[in-house]
Amino acid sequence: MDVFSFPPIAFLLTLLAGALDALSLPLDPLLGSAAAAGGVVLLTLIVRTLLLPVAVAQVRAEGARRRLAPALAEIRRRWKGDPQRLQAKTMELYREAGVSPIAGIGSALLQAPIVSLVYALFIAQRIGGEPNALLAEALLGVPLGRPLGAAALAGDGGGLLLAGAVVVLLVIAGLATRAMMLRMQLPTSADQPGMPPGLLRALGWLPLITAPVALIVPLAAALYLVTTTLWTLAERPLLRRLLWSEAERHPRGIDGP
Repeated sequence: MDVFSFPPIAFLLTLLAGALDALSLPLDPLLGSAAAAGGVVLLTLIVRTLLLPVAVAQVRAEGARRRLAPALAEIRRRWKGDPQRLQAKTMELYREAGVSPIAGIGSALLQAPIVSLVYALFIAQRIGGEPNALLAEALLGVPLGRPLGAAALAGDGGGLLLAGAVVVLLVIAGLATRAMMLRMQLPTSADQPGMPPGLLRALGWLPLITAPVALIVPLAAALYLVTTTLWTLAERPLLRRLLWSEAERHPRGIDGP
């Protein structure tokens, strides 16, 4: 059975294809054959705009956790010999402050289904029982349904150019995100809790995983990944600057962004 013919998935793909057509149409006079690629970028920008309230909530929660760091350190110092009381007091502190200890992944989780749909949209041969016209759309001669890595390995000029640009942008964004993560981390010490340095360094490399992923998914999905990554890179420092108090930027003298 073709998974793309499953009614709920077929409906979502038809809906997304119609949305892309609607977004690409106004771009046609300006971008010509690249209008569909522009539509993918525009779709990404619309999704990220709609997710702004989620990003604001995440940044507020992140700031609140930084503000609570001294109190959390005191709880750990006082109850380190009683794990059950330590956990209870920690959760009580978060609850009283209205802070979730796991806030921060909402935007990524909400985007995952959309990225999956964009991926499916450009590998499905048929949508709504009709041939998938989007597979004929291209950017610099590279079909939006073709992985950039395959186009580059085939020696396609457009594929080489796009693959290089995508990898460079994602690596720069990944390194910048890693540097931001390291700068934002509170130090681990007896009086100030933080993430263990080894784990922090390992997690710091995760943003770079996007670059190889972008080479093996359809070009349309790669465009989505690049656009949303660059959006996040600009969004987080701006929201922190706008929303954080001085105590959240510099808890106990810790420098923020």
